[in-house]
Amino acid sequence: MSEEKQRQQAAREGSAPWHRFGPYVSDRQWGTVREDYSADSQPWTYTTHDMARSYAYRWGEEGIGGVCDERQLLCLAPAFWNGQDAILKERFFGLSGPEGNHGEDVKELYYYLDNTPTHSYMRMLYKYPQHAFPYDWLVQENARRDRQKPEFELLDTCVFRENRYFDIFLEYAKAGPEDLLLQITVHNRGAQEAPLHVLPQVWFRNTWAWGYSEDKPNLTAATEGAIRVAHANLPDLCLYYEQGEGPAAELLFCDNETNARRLYGAPGASAFCKDGINNYLLHGEAAAVNPAREGTKAAAHYQLLVPAGESRTVRVRLAAPGHPEPFADFAGIISQRKAEADAFYQELQTGLDSPDARNVQRQALAGMLWNKQFYYYDVAEWLRGDPALPPPPESRLDNRNHTWPHLNNADVVSMPDKWEYPWYAAWDLAFHCIPLAMVDVDFAKNQLRLLCQDWYMHPNGQLPAYEWKLEDVNPPVHAWATWRVYKMERKQRGQGDTAFLESVFHRLLLNFTWWVNRKDEHNRNVFEGGFLGLDNIGVFDRSAPLPTGGHMEQADGTAWMAMFALNMMRIALELARTNPVYQDLASKFFEHFLYIASAMSNMGDQKIDMWDDEDGFYYDVLSTPDHGRFPLRVRSMVGLIPLFAVEVLDTDTLQDVPRFISRLNWFLDHRPELAALVSRWQEPGKGQSHLLSLLRGHRMKLLLRRMLDEAEFLSDYGVRALSKFHLEHPFVFQRDEGDKAVVNYEPAESTTSLFGGNSNWRGPIWMPMNFLLVESLQRFHHYYGPDFKVEYPTGTGRYCTLLEISQALTERLTALFLRNAEGQRPCFGQDKQLQNDPHFRDHLLFHEYFHGDTGSGLGASHQTGWTGLIAKLLQPRSSDE
Repeated sequence: MSEEKQRQQAAREGSAPWHRFGPYVSDRQWGTVREDYSADSQPWTYTTHDMARSYAYRWGEEGIGGVCDERQLLCLAPAFWNGQDAILKERFFGLSGPEGNHGEDVKELYYYLDNTPTHSYMRMLYKYPQHAFPYDWLVQENARRDRQKPEFELLDTCVFRENRYFDIFLEYAKAGPEDLLLQITVHNRGAQEAPLHVLPQVWFRNTWAWGYSEDKPNLTAATEGAIRVAHANLPDLCLYYEQGEGPAAELLFCDNETNARRLYGAPGASAFCKDGINNYLLHGEAAAVNPAREGTKAAAHYQLLVPAGESRTVRVRLAAPGHPEPFADFAGIISQRKAEADAFYQELQTGLDSPDARNVQRQALAGMLWNKQFYYYDVAEWLRGDPALPPPPESRLDNRNHTWPHLNNADVVSMPDKWEYPWYAAWDLAFHCIPLAMVDVDFAKNQLRLLCQDWYMHPNGQLPAYEWKLEDVNPPVHAWATWRVYKMERKQRGQGDTAFLESVFHRLLLNFTWWVNRKDEHNRNVFEGGFLGLDNIGVFDRSAPLPTGGHMEQADGTAWMAMFALNMMRIALELARTNPVYQDLASKFFEHFLYIASAMSNMGDQKIDMWDDEDGFYYDVLSTPDHGRFPLRVRSMVGLIPLFAVEVLDTDTLQDVPRFISRLNWFLDHRPELAALVSRWQEPGKGQSHLLSLLRGHRMKLLLRRMLDEAEFLSDYGVRALSKFHLEHPFVFQRDEGDKAVVNYEPAESTTSLFGGNSNWRGPIWMPMNFLLVESLQRFHHYYGPDFKVEYPTGTGRYCTLLEISQALTERLTALFLRNAEGQRPCFGQDKQLQNDPHFRDHLLFHEYFHGDTGSGLGASHQTGWTGLIAKLLQPRSSDE
C-alpha cells in the first residue's frame, strides 16, 4: 500500500486527522449571496472586489492558493506586489455578473497542477504580470462589448508579451496532520531582473465581531523567525518564516476587521484594519500596522530581486511551537511528499500509457481536490442578522432563501469553481463525486451523504439547488451518483458499503416523493421542474411563468424522473440481497418507471406524444390555458436525455429476489398496455439480461441518427447541446401577434441574458451530459451485444456497435485536451502562446463548456467540477465495466 493510501486509511480509521488542513479557502468571497445583507438582494454590489481588501467577511475567507483548517478558523495564503499595482495582490481579480459581457469571469491565469487526497502534497501555479495589472482596462473593455462579442481576457491585454511576468509556484507538503510546509518559488520569465514583494499571510476568520462570542484569537511575534498562533479551538501553532536571501523578512500585523472609515466614512472597531498591510506597503502608512506586533492578521514581508531567467524561493512552516530547526528537513519533506504523490498516481494510471494523457488526468484530479472549500451558511442567522450589528432591512425576511431557514451548512464541500461558482450546486456535486471517487471514495461518499442531511435537505424532501436560489430545481442525479460511487468502491476494495447505500437511499425516498408531489402538477407522471440546470436551452425561461400562460410538459424533467426511478430500483435490488424487505421498494420503483414511460408516450391519455416519430426526436410540449398543446420542436439535449433512463438487469441480480420477480410478472401480465411501452421484460437479451428503458431499438436508432449526425449534434469534440440544424433553421415561436421567441444555434458564449448569460446550452459541448451519453450507450450495448449496430457517423455508411460508438465519443471528448497531430490542444483555441509556449502549453484549464465547432474552452475556466469527469473518461476501461 502506497504512503498516500496509508494516510487515507489512517484518516478513515480516525487515527490521524490528515484532512484537518487543506485547500479549503475560497478563491472569491465577495459578491456571494452569503455576504449580501442588502434590502434588494444585490450580492454583486453589496460586496465588491474593490471593497474586499477592507471588508471583514461574515461567512468565509478568500485567498490565492489558500489553505485552512476544516472549520476555517485559521487561514494561510500568499500575497504579492510587483511594485506597479495600485493594490496588493491578495485575491484573484475578476468581473462581477453585471460587469462582464457574458456574466462573471475571473481575469487571471492560474493552474491547479497537483494534489493528493490527504493534501499531503499540493502544487499550483500563478502567473503574475510584471507590468501594472490592467484592472481598469479589463473592466472598461468588457463593458464596451456586447453579448455578440467574446469576453476580453487577461491574455488579450498582452501583459505576458515579451515574457514580462513571474511564474509563481506554490507547493504545500505535510510533515504531519498539523505540520504544514509552504514553498513559494518565483521564476522571472523576462529578460530583465525584476522586483517582487512576497508576503505569506496568516489570519483568523473573524468569529468575534458578530455578538456571539467575545473570545478573540491572537497572532503575536514570538521568537526570532516565528509568529505565535493562539486560538481557543486550535492546537498551539507557530508560523515559522525563513530568513532567506536579500533583506530580512519584516513582520507586519493588523486585524481582520472592516475598515469602516474607508468603506462607509464611519469609525471602525480597530485602528489596524484588514487592509493595513496593503496600506503600509503601497502607501507608506506606518500607522496602518500594529507596532506592538500582534493582531488577527499577519504577514512576513520578503523583498525579492529576481534575475532574468532565474528563480528565488520563500519558505514558511506552520507547526507546533518550539521546533528547533524548522527548515533543516524542509527540502527533504517536500521532495519525499512529491515522490509519494508520483507513486500514488503511477498506480492509479496503470494502463494509461500516453504521458500527455497522464498529465491531463492528473491535473484534472488535482483541480477536483483543490476545489474543496469550507462552505458556511446559516440561513436563519443570515436572515435575522447579528446581535452586534444593526439589524438588516426587514424586506430580507421575505426575500431570497427565506423558505429555507433550516439550512445550516458549515462543511468542506466540493465546489464547481472556487472563483466563478464558490457555492455548491446539487447536480454539479453529484457529477463531482465520480472523479473524486477515483482518488478518495470516502470523501465522495461524504459529499453524497451531506446533501441528504437535515441541515441541507428541506423538510419537504427537496435538495438545495444553489445559494442564489435554494428552491430552484436541479436534475435528480443524486441516486445515479450514489449507485455509481458504490460500484466504484466495490471494485476498489472488494466490497461495497451497503450502510452508505442504505442511508442515502432512505433520504432519497423523501426526495423522490417531493418530485412526485411538487413537480407533477396534474398527477399524470409528466414532470416539469423549470430550467433543470440547462439555463437558456428552452424557448422560454423555464423557471419563470410562461408568457403564454399554462405550463410546460418537459421531456427532460420526465426522462430524468424515469432515470431516478430506475436508479432507485437498482439500489433497492442491491439492498435486497441482504434484506428482503427492499424487494417491495424495488417493485414500487419499477412500476413507477412504467407509469412515467406511459406518460411520455401519450401525455396522460391526451394523445399528444412527446415523441415525434417523423422527426425521430423528443420535444417539450407547451400546454396553454385554452387547452392548446404545442410541441416545441427544438432539437436540443432535452430530447436526448431519455437515453439516460436505461437499466440492464442480469440473471445474477435477480436470482435472490423472488418476491420482486413475482410482483413484476403479475404486473406485466395484468398491465399489458404498460409493458408494451418499454423494451419488454420478457425479451431476453445477451447473456439472459433484461433491458428497462424508455426506448426500444427502433426509437433508439432514430434518436441516435440525429445525435450521431455531424450536421446536427455530433461535433469533432463531443455531442452539442443544440443541433447545428438550427444554424440555418432557427426555431421561432409566436402566438397571435405577440413577441417572437427564437432559438438559434450558438456554439460559443450565450447571446441572451437568461440566467445571467454566463452559460450557454444552445450549441456548446457539456462534459456531464456527454458522460451520461457514453455510459448509456455502454449499458445499451450490454443488453443488445455486438449484433446491434448503428450508422456512425450518420450518412457515412459505416456501422458500429454501441460500445464502439461510446468509445469513439470518448475519444472525441478527450481530444478536447490532448495534443493533436499538429501538437495543438483544441481547448486552447487559437491562442499561440497557450498552444506553443513551453511555460503555458502543458498547463491545463478545465472550462465549464466548450465551443460546439472548435472545442475551445468557454465559461468558468477552473470548473474541474463536472469537467473533471474527463479524468474518468481517460481511465482505461477494465473488462468488468
